[in-house]
Amino acid sequence: MRECPICRKHRGEGELVGPVIYVDEVIHVAHRASGSLGYVFIEPRRHVASPAELTDAEASAIGVARSRLARALEAELDVLAVHAFVAGLAVPHLHEHVFVRHRGTPDDAPWWPPWPGTPEGDLDDLVARLRRHLG
Repeated sequence: MRECPICRKHRGEGELVGPVIYVDEVIHVAHRASGSLGYVFIEPRRHVASPAELTDAEASAIGVARSRLARALEAELDVLAVHAFVAGLAVPHLHEHVFVRHRGTPDDAPWWPPWPGTPEGDLDDLVARLRRHLG
């Protein structure tokens, strides 16, 4: 595999770069570069492929960020639910997907976003509001 696209993203390079919500020495939290409003990634800054490779500090930081982010998304968007998952099928750098299911999404829509009728919005404004919850 060529250089890790998530490691490149953390340096502000490549097509995965999205608006950064929170970053510290352990984790990187950023909104998806394109797609559904309210789709965020939480990643360890250190290159690890699976949850089994996380240090306790990394695992703790990701868990706290996930909970704070879920509360922030519920506070800032009109959502039915906030979902999170780790798959790691395409990129061998652990990345947790945290995303909302917007109110009004059709019941028969698939579980993954974007869904028909996903609301449009000002991504920069949303990111600024989410930063206040995480920072």
